[in-house]
Amino acid sequence: MSVAADTEKRSDRQREKLKAFLLAEARDKGFDACRVTRPDAIPEAPAQLQAFLAAGYHGTMDWMEETRARRGDPRVLWSEVRSIVLFGMNYGPDEDPRAVLSNRDRAAISVYARNRDYHDVIKGRLKEIATRFAARAGEDVKVFVDTAPVMEKPLAMQAGLGWQGKHTNIVSREFGSWLFLGSMFTTADLGADAPERDHCGSCRACMDACPTDAFPAPYQIDARRCISYLTIEHKGPIDPALRPLIGNRIYGCDDCLAACPWNKFAATAAEMKFHARDDLREPRIADLLELDDAAFRTHFSGSPVKRIGRDRFVRNVLIAAGNSGEAALVPICLRLAGDPSPTVRGMAVWALSRLMAKGDFQAFARGASGETDAEVRAEYDTAMEVA
Repeated sequence: MSVAADTEKRSDRQREKLKAFLLAEARDKGFDACRVTRPDAIPEAPAQLQAFLAAGYHGTMDWMEETRARRGDPRVLWSEVRSIVLFGMNYGPDEDPRAVLSNRDRAAISVYARNRDYHDVIKGRLKEIATRFAARAGEDVKVFVDTAPVMEKPLAMQAGLGWQGKHTNIVSREFGSWLFLGSMFTTADLGADAPERDHCGSCRACMDACPTDAFPAPYQIDARRCISYLTIEHKGPIDPALRPLIGNRIYGCDDCLAACPWNKFAATAAEMKFHARDDLREPRIADLLELDDAAFRTHFSGSPVKRIGRDRFVRNVLIAAGNSGEAALVPICLRLAGDPSPTVRGMAVWALSRLMAKGDFQAFARGASGETDAEVRAEYDTAMEVA
């Protein structure tokens, strides 16, 4: 055997040992999948990202444009990276999350947000794995979870964790549409696992399930119509035409994920990882409307919901209130129409216009002539035209 061939054989054995070490560490830390790809595995990503941005599908998420170069090519983010390890953690629910949508006095919170913030859970465990791997391999590492400019979904497809479905999220044959992703960049050469192919076929269940028609075409999403974007990322008033379609979804939306037929093969996530808090499964709209800033922060401590702040959250709950048809919510909505936050006041006006009798609402609106905020005033004017 030549010296070059012997060296290559030793390198292969070393790579296999390091990958076996990573797999064992991943299992130990509660990850359900761990596979490797190369940083040059997604050459089509920059063009796809540019098309998404050019169409305006990112809405007000300006940071996507600002980080476009780094997001499109992992080597721009870190020039020394030689391998990217993708980790997947199953968070599949133990029930259909759409069941709450028929309970008009209850609120729907996305499955992923019903307990601890997954960013904190996953990043903490990835750091432990990365520290041990760096010591074992003698290589540099960096870990990322969602908030960094990393296109984890196309990388996950190239690594073989799953494929990007028509709803643009990762679908796995083992875990359906319920996988959290995290990544570890390293200077170690770990080779590459085989990519996964698309198994969606002619199915469009996820697209048909979207309440707001947020998919202009298969594998494309217009965030400006997506309930997850509207209730989490979007800071201003929500398009009045979309509000009735939001129903009682107050933080995120699981409809497209839950509709995926591949979920029938997925195991429910272990309780130790992302078991839903009982008080966040189907909370009462009336109770959530009562939350002031301090109570909101306490109630959602450790939850990703806390990141959007009380005012935006109550805005969302008021939309659910307006869609509920529950006249019992009128008193608390009237109080919120005098809230210090214009965001809250404006949506309280909309909710009241749907919950109160026409004459009662008109009398209430006429008594609010002192409102000076332009957006809130616009809510009054629009509601009066409709009433």
